[in-house]
Amino acid sequence: MQTYSISEAARLLGVSPDTTRRWADAGRFPVLWEGGKRRIAGAHLAAFCVELARKNAEGDEADEGPTRTSARNAMPGIVTAVTLGDVTAQVEIQAGPHRIVSLLTREAVEELGLEVGVEAIARVKSTSVHIDLD
Repeated sequence: MQTYSISEAARLLGVSPDTTRRWADAGRFPVLWEGGKRRIAGAHLAAFCVELARKNAEGDEADEGPTRTSARNAMPGIVTAVTLGDVTAQVEIQAGPHRIVSLLTREAVEELGLEVGVEAIARVKSTSVHIDLD
């Protein structure tokens, strides 16, 4: 299972490393200690990302990320779900507060080694882009 440092997790969560440390210290997600440093299992981080996004959407959690943004085409995140069919697959990525769902071939998922807890970058190409301000 892939693990993440506090800094790596912070980048994926869209918050500062200090916020991530506080959440870890408060027991918001389990941590492992490797070489005197905190590490977070990918599956635990994926579950926390989904929960945090749900709370943000419901207004239960203060968003500590930027409030005025224009989403970029490359969004680093963590895989939170993989559904495999015979030929196709569906992959969900939590990129900060954004849930990205992609349909691709099963072969591509297997070649990339995509599974829950793996870091990935969602790249979006679109002819229609909406920009919102909070």
